[in-house]
Amino acid sequence: MTPVIRLHEAVSLSDRFPLLAGVTLEVAEGEVVHLRGPNGAGKSSLLRACAGLEQVVSGVAVVLGHDLCTDRVSVRREVGLLGHATSLYDELTVEQNLRFAVRAARAAESGVASSIERCGLGGRLRATPVRRLSAGQRRRVAVAVLVARRPRLWLLDEPHAGLDADGRDLVDELVREASGSGATVVVASHELDRASAVADRVVVVSGGRVLEDEGTRGESRTRAACAEEMPGAAARVSAMETGVGGREGRDVA
Repeated sequence: MTPVIRLHEAVSLSDRFPLLAGVTLEVAEGEVVHLRGPNGAGKSSLLRACAGLEQVVSGVAVVLGHDLCTDRVSVRREVGLLGHATSLYDELTVEQNLRFAVRAARAAESGVASSIERCGLGGRLRATPVRRLSAGQRRRVAVAVLVARRPRLWLLDEPHAGLDADGRDLVDELVREASGSGATVVVASHELDRASAVADRVVVVSGGRVLEDEGTRGESRTRAACAEEMPGAAARVSAMETGVGGREGRDVA
């Protein structure tokens, strides 16, 4: 089966600084992958690259059949990215924001009402302008947008941030439901217990690279093992380190 995400020695730059310094990763349909790593490891950059928002300048980067090295726009309608910013329109109501997002993605509007209720935004909140909502409520609206769009690939960047206990439980339930319906989920989270509980795999990211990939059967694939399977990977990473000047500690996530 063709993987939903296929990255091989993928490099992404901001100016000359490597956001991704030779990432190799494959994610299968329906899989839930937890990205772990310190601040600045490149987790957010990896999610943004998969969403077509960061340019991949070399290597292989194919997401949902789209070659991101040549076209990173087409994939965006099939991907849902929940980032640090909610990307909502303050003057629109909760429902208007959902309908706008669904139409922009050319998705069906039939799931808007159920998504609003599912995310605890029914009643008076439904017709409330987003600017009047609390930070936690705004986060719920962003989650509801993702649910209403029903993307094939969910990319979640610290999805529990700003939510209360019920909201965090809701995110976990939605991840399980999405995976159960065939969607693929990649989540970057410092909520280690929560994210690992719903994940099939844990992938450790540092310095813009995958350092360790723990599979569904508990096997651990280190960076060295991956390099043996894909001989060019180690050389690519080494070249990036020496050519750019060892700036791994910079916050790029």
